[in-house]
Amino acid sequence: MNASTARALLDQLRQLDESDRIEAKRASAIGKSIMETVCALANEPGLGGGWLLLGVEKASDQPGDYRVAGVQDPDTLLNDLHSQCANAFNVPVRIQARAEALEEGTVIVVEVSEADPASRPIHFASKPLPRSAWRRGPSGDYRCNQDDLAALYLGRAGQSHDASVVSGASLEDLDPDAIEHYRDARRAVNPAAEELTFSDPELLEALGAVVRKSGQLYPTVAGVLLFGRRGALRRLFPANRVDYIRIPGKEWIEDPHERFTTLDLRDTLPRLIQRATAAVLDDLPRAFQLPEGEIRRDEKTVLPDKVVREAVVNAVMHRNYQRQQPIQLLRYSNRLEVQNPGYSLKALENLGEPGSQWRNPVIASVLHEMGLAETKGSGIRVMRRLMDEAGLSPPSFDSDRHHDQFAATYLFHHFLSEADIAWLGQFRHLGLGEDEQRALIFLRETGRITNSDYRDLNRVDTLAASQRLAHLRDLGLVEQVPRGPATYYVPGERLEPLAEEGEGDLFTPLSTQSGGLSQESGGLPTQSESLSTQSESLSTQSESLSARSEGESREFLLAELPESLRQIIESMGQRSRDTSRMESVILQLCAFRPCSLSELATITGRNRHYLRHRYLKPLIRSGQLQRKYPHEPNRPDQAYIATEEPS
Repeated sequence: MNASTARALLDQLRQLDESDRIEAKRASAIGKSIMETVCALANEPGLGGGWLLLGVEKASDQPGDYRVAGVQDPDTLLNDLHSQCANAFNVPVRIQARAEALEEGTVIVVEVSEADPASRPIHFASKPLPRSAWRRGPSGDYRCNQDDLAALYLGRAGQSHDASVVSGASLEDLDPDAIEHYRDARRAVNPAAEELTFSDPELLEALGAVVRKSGQLYPTVAGVLLFGRRGALRRLFPANRVDYIRIPGKEWIEDPHERFTTLDLRDTLPRLIQRATAAVLDDLPRAFQLPEGEIRRDEKTVLPDKVVREAVVNAVMHRNYQRQQPIQLLRYSNRLEVQNPGYSLKALENLGEPGSQWRNPVIASVLHEMGLAETKGSGIRVMRRLMDEAGLSPPSFDSDRHHDQFAATYLFHHFLSEADIAWLGQFRHLGLGEDEQRALIFLRETGRITNSDYRDLNRVDTLAASQRLAHLRDLGLVEQVPRGPATYYVPGERLEPLAEEGEGDLFTPLSTQSGGLSQESGGLPTQSESLSTQSESLSTQSESLSARSEGESREFLLAELPESLRQIIESMGQRSRDTSRMESVILQLCAFRPCSLSELATITGRNRHYLRHRYLKPLIRSGQLQRKYPHEPNRPDQAYIATEEPS
């Protein structure tokens, strides 16, 4: 901590808003809220502590709008803070705090260190657990529950979860065939490995798959997951599976009702990795190329094979096995998303750098010895290199500590194709940089972009990504959805309408370069493929307009509206940023008659994706709108109805 710490923290707040490591508080006194934040920052595993900036407050609801309010008596506040940190908790909490002059007043900068694992959970001494302990998430501080306490106590013991004994498991639950599978794989990697000479019980104990207690061997979590019989896996770890889900189009479908196909995979972890990787590769489109002078064609998947394998291995090796939730491999028409429970223990900006932090060291070691996994932090770097060599955009990663989730996205898209350059031409007059153009392409394909996505795409730091996303927001190309550190951006009003679901499939650029694609699927049923070409159609009343130009369709729809409502819409223009006025227009339209998304977008002249995320979803959540077919949200003729007459 130095004299410029307060200025640096305030600048970061204004650029990035509050995060899981920084919080601003008005602080007229050291009250309950401040001490709860101290407790949360000290407790949160892997966070590294955090900062409080006392005497700074949010000036408005706009992201990053902070002002210095100042504190009246900094000496008294500092004394009170140090006293409470020493006496209010079950153990003293280490902090560093000092007063600094900043802009219009004096602020107090507080650095809270992460507590030693042996001391956690930190909690208020005068109240019973678990509600007297707090943890830190992106949305702020939250009270611990029993699951939170279990995680903190496990860290206190210095033992990883995968090394703990499984209640109700015995040696009979381990499969000799799975043990032999390990021996075969290990022999292929290192025929002279010493452990190959061990008996099965000795081997399992050496690997950490079993532990000895009172002369008896008991399987650990890793032991069952790596070597368990199928019946034992289902009984003891019902959520230990990988779900491969094929989704038509580019967006997740709420309550899809047979709009996707899925393949649920259960097995020991080594076999699960192999089966899940094969399922993805067998189902991905393949590019065929006939090199000049050759009589046999080359074949390759739209994503490099090793990228797919590394993506699956990372999900299996780093997932949180305390969470009863499967890994999901989501195959959209333009990308593969891999989601697993368990936030990244390594900061996102450090992914790809040497060194790995293991959540499951026993599992990681065994997978490494079998030649399935790297354990030196090189997997991410390899994926980035292979994607670059294939002409693909780099993978993007998102880690959500609060919801304990990690996601990786792999676009099937070649940057930048001739079609992309032509599409970006409409923004040439805005003088966008190359990295901003890349962000727009990513946004067009995925429907949203985060600060982390921007960093992954362009290899810039957090501050640069925030500044450039703010620039795109100010230009009206993106719309910011403020959620503190979980802030993301969706297409803005000036962004060209996104391709409809199934249209402009991004396998096309690869086809152009490689001589054509075959979308034969070797792993999943193909009945849903035809759905990927369905776009969200107009309601019955407007289907006849499909052949008309957009202008003619709008005039036709406006003509049936009451004169007063038509005048309001025509006076708004297509660049109005009056949110309340737009909401009022949508509610009036849907009160006049049920309207589809396409009709609302045509009438208001707004981007459909923008309209859905910025207005329709919030109005549905608030109860002001409802779907005409609430139990079938993705019907082609879905429409929206106002729940009450607008004032």
